[in-house]
Amino acid sequence: MVARLVLVLGDQLSHDLSALAKADRSSDIVVMAEVMDEARYVPHHPKKIALVLSAMRHFAQTLRAGGWQVEYTRLDDPDAGKSIVQELLRRAEAHGATEVLATAPGEWRLIKALEEAPLKVTLLPDDRFLSSPEEFSTWAEGRKELRMEYFYREMRRKTGYLMEGGKPAGGKWNYDHDNRKPARPDMLRPAPMQFTPDAITEEVLDLVEARFGDNFGRLRPFRYAVTTAQAKRALDHFSQHLLPGFGDYQDAMLTNDKFLYHSVLSPYLNIGLLNPVDICDRIIEEWQAGRVPINAAEGYIRQVIGWREYVRGLYFHEGPEYTARNHLGHDRDLPPAYWGGKTGMNCLAHAVDQTRQEGYAHHIQRLMVTGNFALLAGVDPAQVHGWYLAVYVDAFEWVEAPNTIGMSQFADGGIIASKPYVSSGNYINKMSDYCAGCAYSVKEKTGENACPFNLLYWGFLHRHRDRFAQNPRMGPIFRTWDKMEDTRKADILSGAARILGDLDAGRAV
Repeated sequence: MVARLVLVLGDQLSHDLSALAKADRSSDIVVMAEVMDEARYVPHHPKKIALVLSAMRHFAQTLRAGGWQVEYTRLDDPDAGKSIVQELLRRAEAHGATEVLATAPGEWRLIKALEEAPLKVTLLPDDRFLSSPEEFSTWAEGRKELRMEYFYREMRRKTGYLMEGGKPAGGKWNYDHDNRKPARPDMLRPAPMQFTPDAITEEVLDLVEARFGDNFGRLRPFRYAVTTAQAKRALDHFSQHLLPGFGDYQDAMLTNDKFLYHSVLSPYLNIGLLNPVDICDRIIEEWQAGRVPINAAEGYIRQVIGWREYVRGLYFHEGPEYTARNHLGHDRDLPPAYWGGKTGMNCLAHAVDQTRQEGYAHHIQRLMVTGNFALLAGVDPAQVHGWYLAVYVDAFEWVEAPNTIGMSQFADGGIIASKPYVSSGNYINKMSDYCAGCAYSVKEKTGENACPFNLLYWGFLHRHRDRFAQNPRMGPIFRTWDKMEDTRKADILSGAARILGDLDAGRAV
């Protein structure tokens, strides 16, 4: 009997993977490969590379213990191919195999590579999600607007999560209005669970340090979970100790608290160590026991079955060219501050430094600090997309691209967001303590000491007035602008032009 190869990618580390479910444990051969093409297609954060490689090695170990034959290629193996396809060809030749079973990858680049491979590759649906791309496209058909909120409601009905008698628990679908409280420093606030690296992880860390030591990001200390057992412990810890405060404070930012009430479970979910059902069941368990308020449970459930499923569906629905979209025609280079360069903006410096240290920043830091500034400054969305894909541990294109191209940069023309997510410095001041330690003044609206967000905000709206003046949600903003005195408008626009000129000249802002 001719053996088949069963491909397991680094973000498919799930024992219920469709390719494994279809395979024959007694005769098929699992292929797992650490390859340079995947490690270098963007300059990944060293922690991201280490997480994936260590989790892969641990997963291969459990597969072997479960009776699977595993052909595993390490990055530093002398015979290692550069790409996934090269590794499949090498293993196929060694075993006389002509057929490959694979679960469909989560990005168009790899799907194309496998479809064009000189082997018979059967791509199976990735059924670890609660909605398939086909279901999303059926939902999207004929709709003028593909808003997440309406998709989320369908997912609530489908799963039954937080539903009572066919209606949303508590009488509302969405409790986001209750989830916008600023947080106070608290030395006793629990933190997400961290793990001590074992021998396998230490070996990976040494390899990553040697091969990718110049990449943006700090490798050590490394405290991420690398097995399903560890990831489930992290889920339990979050559910018991942090989830109760997640709802109220999920949008808050503090200088000396990197995580607040966030779970930091997305890296484990996105590489397959956790699945959405396990997470949601655990959240519902805490809510039903009365230990978690509904705004916290609903807020977290929405991230998992609403937003995560929605952006995946949209990524595949919109096709391979989605990442090239640039609706606003932005073409400025990403400022050096995003790679750790000098800036007087404390919020931007802090978000970037935290990203460098942890490979992590929560959604408001990404959307309303780094994303907001890039959008206001007119940065090329392809460069912003490349940065987010590179620097965050949980970033894989199917989830990162819609969040960046659509939600953050409005480069898709409003498929995801009904208006650009832009704000002045007032929002950041309200939701954080960043402004107190800044070289600029968030209270000043004009002049050299004014917060750049204040100047760039009005500059962006003025620049794109023809696009957004008729937007129902933005009309009041333009009316406020129109009521300003001409001299004040001129000062604001002059200040915005000065900042953009500094960016173009490579000067620190």
